[in-house]
Amino acid sequence: MNSLEIKGERARAPEPEEAASPAEGLRVVAIGGGTGLSTLLRGLRRHVSAPGQRMDRACAIADLAAVVTVTDDGGSSGRLRQDFNMLPPGDLRNCMVALSEEEDLLSRLFTHRFRGGNGLKGHNFGNLFVAALTEITGDFAQAVQLASKILATRGRIYPATTANATLVANMDDGSVVRGETNITASKRRIVELTLDPPHPAPLPETLEAIERADLITVGPGSLYTSLITNLLVDGIPPALGAARGVRVFVCNLMTQANESLNLTASEHIERIYEHTRRRIFDYAIVNAGQFSAETLARYAAEGAAPITPDCERIEGLGVRCIMGDFASEENVVRHAPDRVTEALMKLGARYASQRN
Repeated sequence: MNSLEIKGERARAPEPEEAASPAEGLRVVAIGGGTGLSTLLRGLRRHVSAPGQRMDRACAIADLAAVVTVTDDGGSSGRLRQDFNMLPPGDLRNCMVALSEEEDLLSRLFTHRFRGGNGLKGHNFGNLFVAALTEITGDFAQAVQLASKILATRGRIYPATTANATLVANMDDGSVVRGETNITASKRRIVELTLDPPHPAPLPETLEAIERADLITVGPGSLYTSLITNLLVDGIPPALGAARGVRVFVCNLMTQANESLNLTASEHIERIYEHTRRRIFDYAIVNAGQFSAETLARYAAEGAAPITPDCERIEGLGVRCIMGDFASEENVVRHAPDRVTEALMKLGARYASQRN
């Protein structure tokens, strides 16, 4: 690890066994973006009671908040960002759907992508809906909350910032690449990520949710463009450093092009710490399950491979490592929401019982 100053160190977290749950359920904050965050939210949603529904308090979430990246500049989101000078709604829309009833017609409608039509082709209905609400209210964050109410989501969704910020990456050859789409397409390795303009402000609700949380997760998601981008927002790293709840890094399953090529699980954490300048994790959930030869060959053709679960090095960073089979292997490799959520709920309940 680089010789930078790391702040916010605290004692190692206790073991999660025999966790007791708080009477009212857990307060949970999930930070990230992309398909990784929406996959995790599908698992967490099942622990949030719907109106009129009673759940076992030992496995219940009383309050769930998602903090979502807003730096996408490609596809439908990118077109809306350019045409309407608004924040990209794509990742937030995916989180809304993940927190809604998946069988509901409205959530299917929000994921519908137009296949034709002059100016409509390629646009996502949910993105257009949020754009319309933004024009009506004049407030992107309020538009997201209104759309969430229409979908009856089991949780609150906040953009990491309402500033119209652009990602800027310093690459290993000294070049500077602007914009998430260009960064993702680059063949060079990312050394440092920044935002332009720098120091965008978070929503006050985000900082309040982090302060009150029993459980805070970061990941899974693209290391730089889904995770670190949230941690560049002013106030979020200090809030995580001072948080009283248990802070958990959910490590990706596979490496990704210029974002995490050849990086081990511990090196993911090190890259995050290089940007936050403080320790923000108590635990790391790392997959140790095996993949089929067919899956490995398919990902190898794309230059990707399973992330090495170097738990000894993770423990050396002061982070407790939880290894297990957390992967679902189908057409694409994804985290198994139920298995990841089960591990997270045990950790959160343990911490909540100590605080209460």
